[in-house]
Amino acid sequence: MQTNLSPEFRDTAEGREAEAILRKCVHCGFCTATCPTYQLLGDELDGPRGRIYLIKQMLEGEQPTRSTQLHLDRCLTCRNCESTCPSGVQYGALADIGRAIMERKVDRGAGSKALRWVLKEGLTSPLFAPAMKLGQALRPLLPGALKDKVPPRQEAGRWPTREHARKVLLLAGCVQPSMMPNVNTATARVLDAAGIQTLVAPSAGCCGAVKFHLNDQAGGLAHMRNNIDAWWPLVERGEVEAIVMNASGCGVTVREYGHHLQHDPAYADKAARIGALTRDLSELLPDIAQALQGKVKPSPEMLAFHPPCSLQHGQQLRGGVERWLGELGFTVRVAPGEPHLCCGSAGTYSVLHPEIAKQLRDRKLGHLGELEPAAIISANVGCIAHLQSGTATPVRHWVEVLDAALPVS
Repeated sequence: MQTNLSPEFRDTAEGREAEAILRKCVHCGFCTATCPTYQLLGDELDGPRGRIYLIKQMLEGEQPTRSTQLHLDRCLTCRNCESTCPSGVQYGALADIGRAIMERKVDRGAGSKALRWVLKEGLTSPLFAPAMKLGQALRPLLPGALKDKVPPRQEAGRWPTREHARKVLLLAGCVQPSMMPNVNTATARVLDAAGIQTLVAPSAGCCGAVKFHLNDQAGGLAHMRNNIDAWWPLVERGEVEAIVMNASGCGVTVREYGHHLQHDPAYADKAARIGALTRDLSELLPDIAQALQGKVKPSPEMLAFHPPCSLQHGQQLRGGVERWLGELGFTVRVAPGEPHLCCGSAGTYSVLHPEIAKQLRDRKLGHLGELEPAAIISANVGCIAHLQSGTATPVRHWVEVLDAALPVS
C-alpha cells in the first residue's frame, strides 16, 4: 500500500511504525472473511481493510470524524485478521496507533467519556473488590444487564504452601481475584501438584490492557512499568523460570511489553526480557501432563473448549489445551463451526457495544451448544463471564476442571 504521510507524522516514531505496517497491506481483503464485526454488519469500514484505510487517511492529513471514531471503536481487537493475513500485517499495532491519533483529534460526548473513565479507573482500582462483593450480595436484585456483569460469589480454595525448586511468577490480575478467585488458587494447586511453586508479587496489578485499549495509553504504560518494577528483583536474580498468565488477555499484553515500551530508555530492555519470559498457563501443560499422568481422575463427560482470541490470534497458541487435557484423560472438543470467531467479550467491549457483543456471544454459544457439552471451558476471565451470561451450561477455566480432578491432599 502506497503512503504519503503528512508532516505531522512523517518523522515520528508512531508515523514510521504505522507506515511500515501499511506498506505490507496488499488490499487482498482476506481479513474481511474472518472479521467478526464485518460478518455482522457487512460494512467495509467495519472490517480490517476499511479501518486500515481510515487510519491511513488520518496519517496522510485527513481530519477524522465521529464516523471514523465509531468504526475504530467497533473493532474488537480480536486480531483474527492477523491470523488470516498472508502479508503479515500487524493490524493490532496499527489499530493502537490509529486510536491514539483519533482520541487526540475527535472529541467524545460527555456520556462516552464518563463511561470510559468509570471503566478504566474502576476496573483497575482497589475499590473494585469491595464493589464486586457488594454487587454479588445484591445480585438477585440487580437488573439483567448489570447482573450479567456480576458473577455469583466463588470460593477461592486454599493456596498451596509447599516449596519447590522450580518457581514461576503469576499475575493475579485486576478483576479476576474478585470475580473468579478460584482460577488463581486452582492454578497454584495444579502447578504445585506438578512440582512448580507459584509466587505472586503483591505490588503487581493490572497488566495495562484495560487503560491502553480505552485509549488511555499513558495510563496503560504506567501499569506496565509498575509490573516490571514488581517482578524485576525476582527476574534479575534468576529466581523464576517464567511469568505465567492464566488470563490470555493479560498474556498477550505482557508478551508485548517490549514493543509498547521500546522507546522508553529506562524500561525498554527490562520490558523485552519480561515479554520473553511470559508464558500462557497452557504452555506449561506438557510438563503438567507428564507430572500428573495417572494421578488425575477426570470426569467422563465431554467438555467444549472455547479458545479466546487473545490465545489463538494474539499469542498464536492453538491446540495445546485440547491435546494435553486429552492426554490426561479428559474429553475435550472444539466447536466445529467458527471456532476462530470472537465471543464478543473483548475486555470492556461487551459494556461499550452490548448489542454487537451479545450477537457474537449467542452465535458462539450456538456453535458450542451443538456439542451438548457438560461444561464449556476457556482460558480468559472475560470470555468466561461473557459466555456464562448467555447460558445455563457451566462455563469455567480449564485449570479449574483439572484442579477438580486432582487427588485430595
